[in-house]
Amino acid sequence: MAGKKKETEEKQQSEMKEYIRGAGGTIVSKSVLNGTSRLKWLFREDSEYGNGWVAFGDTDTQEYVDNAENMAIVDFNTLANIEPTVVNVFYMPVGSDLELRSDKTGKYFVDTRTGKEIREPVKHPMQAAFEKNLKFLNQKTYPTDFFRMLFTESDKLNMVQAGETDFPTGEVVLADPLSYLGTQYETVLDQRIPAGRYPVELSVCRSRIAGLRIAAARLRVSDGQAVRYEIAMPKGSTVPPFFGVDAGLACFADAKTSEDYRIFWDQWWKENPGKNRYTDYFEALFQKSYEMYPEVQNQGGNFLSWQLPETGQRLVLFSSGMGDGIFSGYWGLDEKGKIVSLVVPFMNPEFF
Repeated sequence: MAGKKKETEEKQQSEMKEYIRGAGGTIVSKSVLNGTSRLKWLFREDSEYGNGWVAFGDTDTQEYVDNAENMAIVDFNTLANIEPTVVNVFYMPVGSDLELRSDKTGKYFVDTRTGKEIREPVKHPMQAAFEKNLKFLNQKTYPTDFFRMLFTESDKLNMVQAGETDFPTGEVVLADPLSYLGTQYETVLDQRIPAGRYPVELSVCRSRIAGLRIAAARLRVSDGQAVRYEIAMPKGSTVPPFFGVDAGLACFADAKTSEDYRIFWDQWWKENPGKNRYTDYFEALFQKSYEMYPEVQNQGGNFLSWQLPETGQRLVLFSSGMGDGIFSGYWGLDEKGKIVSLVVPFMNPEFF
């Protein structure tokens, strides 16, 4: 008999759908688990155990739930397999107090504190922040104080000298080095800088939502003081004033370096058919960079100072804030209108 029960339990586990990976433990009344009541109440506690969610059934009394024997800790997905509507509210914050209701349109939760109906999935806080962050970026202009704040050391921001980048021609390119650098999809700017080698500075924040991130990158063209900023326009008036990131990385580069970069990788792929540029080449180098500067990077590395093996031209590759998206560069100009810097903001200060 015991063997049959175990076999039944194993079959049920194998058939259980995983709605949310790593959802954690949830306290659920046994009446809901055994089907003698239907899910009615769901609230989230500030608990060091599990995910904090607690679920009661429609027939549960106070006396019933006060008895610890009538409660069980199960994976949140176990509750979701009984009542899939709970998936919609999984990412709601601690303190949430919800009642499950239904009408002719279907099942939904109601916030008992506000009366608000929750009929659509609540986004993960990181996803919501990511979308809001992208809406903040790529404005035509920002106050000068915004750029100064990005590169002022504070309890929220650390300034990092990440390396230097060579500009043999002074024609500036903004691009994702894994997806677009060395291709027709890179963004070449309409203004040049004097040929030379310039430092790349990174502003690193420890976001309360996103963790350690690069908030902005700056190419230092001179020691002058920027008094105003203007968006960096690409060559050609029909091209939008931004560049795309699809692999979570960005860089400043010279047009000549970009071409040499393409040639290098064309040859590398011929010699390494079927291999991946990141996992088979850059990944180990980013990890070494992390080991050198662990206090301002995540495991695996957030930036890399690198030289093209054939030409020795320098590049700094760095992660782009919260990840992929479209970003803009801004020229920092001194009182005479001379370029002193090129800045790419990646994050809304609201998320620092």
